[in-house]
Amino acid sequence: MKRILIAGAAGPAGVNFIRSLRSAPEKYFLIGTDSNPYHLAWIRDDAHPENRVDSAYTVPRCNDPTYLQCLNDIVKREKIDLIYPQTDAEVCFHSEHRNELEAPVCLPAEKTIAICQDKHLSAEAWKAAGIPIQETLRISSDTQALLSAEEKFNYPYWVRASQGASGKGSCLVENRETAEFWLRYWEAKRVGWQFIAQQFLPGSIVAFQSVWKNGVIVCSQARERVEYIYPYLSPSGITGTPVIARTVHRDDVNEMATRAVRAIDPQATGVFCVDLRDNAQGTPIPTEINAGRFFTTSYFFTAAGINMPYAYIKVAFNEETPPYPQYNPIPPDWYWCRHIDCPGILVKEWQ
Repeated sequence: MKRILIAGAAGPAGVNFIRSLRSAPEKYFLIGTDSNPYHLAWIRDDAHPENRVDSAYTVPRCNDPTYLQCLNDIVKREKIDLIYPQTDAEVCFHSEHRNELEAPVCLPAEKTIAICQDKHLSAEAWKAAGIPIQETLRISSDTQALLSAEEKFNYPYWVRASQGASGKGSCLVENRETAEFWLRYWEAKRVGWQFIAQQFLPGSIVAFQSVWKNGVIVCSQARERVEYIYPYLSPSGITGTPVIARTVHRDDVNEMATRAVRAIDPQATGVFCVDLRDNAQGTPIPTEINAGRFFTTSYFFTAAGINMPYAYIKVAFNEETPPYPQYNPIPPDWYWCRHIDCPGILVKEWQ
């Protein structure tokens, strides 16, 4: 039985990854780690075996200098065959320290992770490959920087942190005062984030989840984010994860997302989750790639019959993958409805 360690296991995304592997036709021994001891209750609960790991550990945060040694101690104790990092921070750490880990990871190349975790670098790579992009500028509260953004984009435009998921540091800017005060606020907090200004794209928000091996897509599926969780709590209205999502079949999305991944890594291997947004003409524009880990709602597709975490494990062990179609394996307009304390429900025909 393969022994798999999930780092950052006790959040919603980790739970959905665990649920997917518990639904797989192969049995796994799963070990979960997390820095929050309270959250480990979600993956230790005997009443919910579909979420439960076989062993769980509280560990330091991955930016703690003792983390690597702690993780390797667990790897050796549990005889781990593979480490899967779920959060962006864990992906970054495991990518940079892959040669120091006592177990293998199935991650894209270190350079690929670095580019994908920086939206400005991603946009530069896409532009160089001739892919239409969401025009991007580095920005600060400096008057000249604000004028440059104003001249390039007019209003409205987006301001957001250049690194991080879930709409981190994002705000829709409709005048110079908003941009200046928003950026000064974060500068005053001394969080150390780099910010970018980006062209405002008014159309649908689409998420393309995919598993790759040596530059070839193993399987993929696109979904539209219909409604975000608690959108009124964020100035941008974007909180990173949807309460309502629906599958879509769009050849333009499939083509653009595939090109976006290959522009950064022609030999892509592992998980690549591409965010795209339609411009005013309806063309999907890539905005970021979450490389090395699945979207939060990965179990949506598992419940619909396409278990991408299972396919990813088969890639990691260089085994034959399930015979899923490369694109559009799930019918269009299947909905995934979820919320706080409301488990996900698959709705195949919207009434």
